[in-house]
Amino acid sequence: MSDVLANARDAIARGSKSFALASRLFDAPTRDRAMLLYAWCRHTDDVIDGQVLGEGRNDDRRPPAERLAEVHWETERALAGNPTPGTPYEALAMVVRDTGMPARYPRDLIHGFRIDMEERPFLTFDDTLTYCYHVAGCVGVMMAIVMGVKPDDRPVLDRACDLGMSFQLNNIARDVIEDAMNSRRYIPDDWLASVGLDGDSFAFPPYRRQLARLVARLVFKAEDYEESARFGTSALGNRAAWAVLAAARIYGGIGRKVRALEEAGLETRVSTTKAEKARAVAAAFGEMLVRKQRWPMPGPSRNGLWTMPD
Repeated sequence: MSDVLANARDAIARGSKSFALASRLFDAPTRDRAMLLYAWCRHTDDVIDGQVLGEGRNDDRRPPAERLAEVHWETERALAGNPTPGTPYEALAMVVRDTGMPARYPRDLIHGFRIDMEERPFLTFDDTLTYCYHVAGCVGVMMAIVMGVKPDDRPVLDRACDLGMSFQLNNIARDVIEDAMNSRRYIPDDWLASVGLDGDSFAFPPYRRQLARLVARLVFKAEDYEESARFGTSALGNRAAWAVLAAARIYGGIGRKVRALEEAGLETRVSTTKAEKARAVAAAFGEMLVRKQRWPMPGPSRNGLWTMPD
């Protein structure tokens, strides 16, 4: 086993228990490619945020623009087939080489980092959805390609994008207070105005009830994308479909917990227990067996859902 793959496996084991669990359901080649892709995604996100595996702070005190420039340059080298050896960029290069993944999708993720770095305003929900694509929807597309979906199979890739969008909307719902404390806000101006809030004070304790209404709205939107994504699983092999359906249940469960807790769900970081993950995996197995009858492609129209540009 190469050092690059070993490091990727270590990164996923320490950085995301939910993703690590879902990845176990893949066949071995798909699991290895998924771990290599995860290693690059995790590393680039950590460089941008100055963290280690999504937590704490590292010793990198460079300006954000300089860190972004490094990620951009190293990613471009990887996409050109000349990555820095032994790094997560080599992991990306291996995935691109083995799957034929178009360069646009890794570049789209880098653009998501730029949106955060530039602190672009979120005026409408379309701005929020565009951001969700660039930090998660495009990752869903890349994961679908890792699972064997052809890079030109746009109907299936749109459904894969929907799953990433769902994950990110749930993340925004879960982390709304934590993000506000870090001067980040992804709920758009027009949504805040609809319940009498503004961008400067929306996260203050007196406004928890109004904010909880918006968070619930986010989770309902996430469920729309989650349901759309399920239709893409009929194009996957059994093990890949099982992993996707399990991940949808696990991440969707986080959002549903936040919504059910209302204001209380905003006060602490909601997560799923080991038992809840196990139940999600078991339920997803049953869904996998009937997916082609329950969610056949091409599926219903995606009208009203955000669609990635051509």
